[in-house]
Amino acid sequence: MSLAFDVDNTSGSTAYQSLTQDSSDKIKSTTAPASVHLRYNMSTAWMRQCRSYKLTILILLLLILLPLLAHRKLLNAELDAPPTDVHRSRPLLDAYEDFSAMRASDLKMRIEEMLRIKSTVSVELRELESRRQKLQSDISQYNQKLEELKQELLREQTELERLKISVEQAQVAQREAVQRNTPELALPRTLTPNSLPRRMNGISDGVAAACEMHNCFDHSRCSLTSGFPVYLYDPDVYNVQRSGYDIDGFLKTTIKQTLGYNAHIVRDPKQACIYLVLVGEALLEEDLLRNNRYAAQEEVAQHPHILSNSMAANSSPIDLGKLYQLPYWGGDGRNHVLLNLARRDLNSARTNPLLQQNTMRAIIVQSTFERDQFRPNYDLIVPPILGPPGGDVWQECASMVPARRKYLLTFQGELRPSQAALQPLDDFIMEHLKDMSRSSTQDQFLLQFQCVPATEQQEAGSLGDWTLCGSDSSRKQLLKDSTYVLILPPLGQRVSSTLMLARLYEALRSGAVPVILGADELRLPYAETIDWRRTALLLPKARITELHFLLRAVQDSDLLLLRRQGRLIWERYLSSVQATVDTVIASMRDRLGIPPRPVPPVVAQSVFNSTFIPLKSEPPVGMDTEPEESLGPIEPPYPSPSFRRNYTILRIQSKEAWNDWMDPFFLYPQLPFDPALPSEAKFIGSHTGFRPIGKGIGGAGKEFSEALGGNYPREQFTIVILTYEREQVLMESLGRLYGLPYLHKVVVVWNSPKPPLDDLRWPDIGVPVSVVRAPRNSLNNRFLPFDVIETEAVLSVDDDAHLRHDEILFGFRVWREHRDRVVGFPGRYHAWDLSSNNLWHYNSNYSCELSMVLTGAAFIHKYYMFLYTYQLPQAIRDKVDEYMNCEDIAMNFLVSHLTRRPPVKVTSRWTFRCPGCAASLSEDDTHFQERHKCINFFSQVFGYTPLLNTQYRADSILFKTRIPHDKQKCFKYI
Repeated sequence: MSLAFDVDNTSGSTAYQSLTQDSSDKIKSTTAPASVHLRYNMSTAWMRQCRSYKLTILILLLLILLPLLAHRKLLNAELDAPPTDVHRSRPLLDAYEDFSAMRASDLKMRIEEMLRIKSTVSVELRELESRRQKLQSDISQYNQKLEELKQELLREQTELERLKISVEQAQVAQREAVQRNTPELALPRTLTPNSLPRRMNGISDGVAAACEMHNCFDHSRCSLTSGFPVYLYDPDVYNVQRSGYDIDGFLKTTIKQTLGYNAHIVRDPKQACIYLVLVGEALLEEDLLRNNRYAAQEEVAQHPHILSNSMAANSSPIDLGKLYQLPYWGGDGRNHVLLNLARRDLNSARTNPLLQQNTMRAIIVQSTFERDQFRPNYDLIVPPILGPPGGDVWQECASMVPARRKYLLTFQGELRPSQAALQPLDDFIMEHLKDMSRSSTQDQFLLQFQCVPATEQQEAGSLGDWTLCGSDSSRKQLLKDSTYVLILPPLGQRVSSTLMLARLYEALRSGAVPVILGADELRLPYAETIDWRRTALLLPKARITELHFLLRAVQDSDLLLLRRQGRLIWERYLSSVQATVDTVIASMRDRLGIPPRPVPPVVAQSVFNSTFIPLKSEPPVGMDTEPEESLGPIEPPYPSPSFRRNYTILRIQSKEAWNDWMDPFFLYPQLPFDPALPSEAKFIGSHTGFRPIGKGIGGAGKEFSEALGGNYPREQFTIVILTYEREQVLMESLGRLYGLPYLHKVVVVWNSPKPPLDDLRWPDIGVPVSVVRAPRNSLNNRFLPFDVIETEAVLSVDDDAHLRHDEILFGFRVWREHRDRVVGFPGRYHAWDLSSNNLWHYNSNYSCELSMVLTGAAFIHKYYMFLYTYQLPQAIRDKVDEYMNCEDIAMNFLVSHLTRRPPVKVTSRWTFRCPGCAASLSEDDTHFQERHKCINFFSQVFGYTPLLNTQYRADSILFKTRIPHDKQKCFKYI
């Protein structure tokens, strides 16, 4: 009977409603016979008193009306039911067809039976409904699993294609290795001599005067792979001064200390290429007790007999006998460098103690040279040592802006000795300069040819030159107000003088552009390597009448370019004892064409001990990539070739190294400025390592994803993650890197003093993960040049950065075309404070112009990590530690300062935080206030704000381009 009620949802619902109505009527009907029975019992007593015919009529009426009412109900239910329910509702009619013949007790039983049927049917309906829902759930699950299998199939097909491409790439690499016919260059192996210089016969003054590198220098001690070893005679042991003279104690101490930091210094004289001898500044022993730059002149003025006696015996404080007896002199002084560094005595005859002295084949390094004394490309001119031993020197410098200062041109000096005679042309120059200063123009001149007040320097023993007026602080203040400063040549036949170079030093320090009159008659410091035309205006004396016109013709952009270059030259090569000593050694090494020492990397210390093996976990797969999008082949780790240009970079690009990069002191594994080959070289003769798109014929997305292409050989990148006690966030970030093409290694900089938990499970992402212990908790650790970073490209990311694989790879491809710039995702800019009109604000609002890319998600060249660690002023790194902030701003300042180019933003992403991560410190208002201060402080340190604005971002070439249906885009979403 229950099968009659096996209906679907619609018919079952209708039948259930009909059954409910019928049951309700039956309940009423059941109630009616029960009432009749009760009344019958009552009426039995009544019949004894009343007539029996009334009871009979009542019973007949009930028996007639009840079946009629039930039949009517059934007919109504049959008419209301849909056609599909006709056959199934027929048993209901059969169930009620004999009601008219039933007794009340039978009717009650039938009603109870129908109620039981209803209950049973309801339970079965609920079970069927539950079964139906379960079947639907199973179908949904199977459909979902089917979709997952389809996705997995596509993923595996994509992975198979990547493996095929990887095999092809490996085969190409194998063929390249077999066909390679050039040596694999790396760090040069040191090849040094193992014996002392042979003793040779001495040479005469005439032969010494004709010395050049080819006839007076022993190249056999200086192999190309020697590393240029340098030996210093201890000045406390080997004193070459005459009796009564000695070298300034400050100079001796600082020279020994600074040379001790130099990578070329060796302690074994047998290995040395050159031998340094400190011969000056030689002062009278009485002067050494006085810490005054002009003490020697003052002492001589008070006691003229000292000078007369010493000069009567010999005008030079150098004892040549002691010089010739140096243990490694070799008889003729070859490969010896005599250092005469001026500091306190700037204008006496003792600034050139080696004049008319037979120094044989030794190279002379000093500030003052006579024309017939100086041997071009052999002797070396250096400025006096007027700065500190080393360290930050930015406090000594003035701001570079505004371009034009209070005075257009200044000069302060007095000709000493006063009886020195000027040439006729010099007299004309003096008169013209005086007329220029008195002329009524909008330009202000301050030209003083007599010191007011009179200088404390005395005339005794001084050479004919323009002496300095006032004190160092007063001259510095005047130079800070000077757009240009005039530098006049020394009198006589000198090609260089200590006083003239002191003026040049002070001008560059204060940002006054030097105007060197008579420059064609002079020799400037380090002229073999430094391009002084980019720093100063070099004019012959004949141009004096056109001087004012020329100064007015220089545009602000060129003026600031001269000022910036002058400051860079001063900071790197002139500013301190360390800078001077390093520059002298680098100049000698550059002259010989020997590569510098490799820059020392930071040795990475693992957070795990040698016996501990961290636990591994399977990473989540397919989180960031679409299965149908192949982003690149799977390759084994391939480090960037390093030290390939050891013997060519400072031969071909020496001028760039000295004047643009400002770093001839170290050899770097790679540079972002390495030249690119012509396009056809990738196919003719120089194809090794190149992976052109479509093997050279190009192509769309499919061919694009199979090779890197571009202008440089194949390479990979390293991800550097800085983290601090956020293990779970770090593990999730690492897991998202699984399957990332071109990833060489992940370096996790563990900034916390606490080691990772022993039970922490590190995801196995298919590439090595190096967890490096930071020396201390500092954001500067983000840019430490660890030795475990073996690629040029470095992706610096925060531990909570959330980047898709296609975004990372697109950024990598863009960086390969802009290797010297910061290439990344979140852009920011520096905004001018209109209220104060002299401050910058850090701004992160949406903007159509930006000047910074945050290094929380950016590609940089490893070269800049070396510069950040070793060259960036310590004050900036200290400020980063003070605020625990701003390291990304500092890196943007550094790169823009060096390249004068803005960063490159890729994709539309404005932030890079993972959606579910907790709020970071960068959302605090204090964070922004500190960044305002950082920008302004960094601008003070650099002397200007190097950040440059850009108004574009990089997107994939075929992005939003309509292409045929059988072609793929480079990236689906970029």
